[in-house]
Amino acid sequence: MKGDRVEIVVDAGDTTRTYEVVASRAGRRVETTVRRGVVEVSEVTRSGTVVRTARFMANRVLALVEQPVPREDNSEKRDHSGRPLREDPET
Repeated sequence: MKGDRVEIVVDAGDTTRTYEVVASRAGRRVETTVRRGVVEVSEVTRSGTVVRTARFMANRVLALVEQPVPREDNSEKRDHSGRPLREDPET
C-alpha cells in the first residue's frame, strides 16, 4: 500500500549507510526477499510488475526494518460520525 517502506542499514566499511524503498503510489507494495546471499527489496504494482529493485549483499546488511503504513480494520464499518454502525447511537 502507498506509504509502506523498508529501511536497509548496510555496513560500508568504516561507517553505515541507510537506504529506503517506499511504495510511492496507491496500490503499490514493498516486498523483501533473501536468497543466495542477496537481500532484494522491490516496489511492486498490484499486478505483480516490479517497478524498482534494490539489491544488497546479505553479509553487509546490518538491519532490515519493514514499516507498514497503519491500515484501518475493515471488520467494523463506521458511519460519518465515527461510530461503528452496529452500535445503537442512543446508548
